[in-house]
Amino acid sequence: MIHDELQRLEKLAGQVTRKIQQIEQENAALKQELAETKEVVLQKEQSLEHFKNQIKISKIVNNIPVEYKASAELKERIDNYIKEIDKIVDYLSG
Repeated sequence: MIHDELQRLEKLAGQVTRKIQQIEQENAALKQELAETKEVVLQKEQSLEHFKNQIKISKIVNNIPVEYKASAELKERIDNYIKEIDKIVDYLSG
């Protein structure tokens, strides 16, 4: 009788141990997924901020009161600067 009870307890202990290992593995996987998701969110936030800055610069350029030819020239130069900055940001992000 005591022997049967001992075997039952050992079986339960084994089940509990396996369940704990399973939960620990799931926890590790969830932590990894969370870290990856945080990184993606951070990258998206940085991209969004960069995009907002581009919009602000474009609005500033469009509101500069100069004659048309000079305005177009200035806009083109600023657009080129933005492209170069984008390249640098992409390079530094990679």
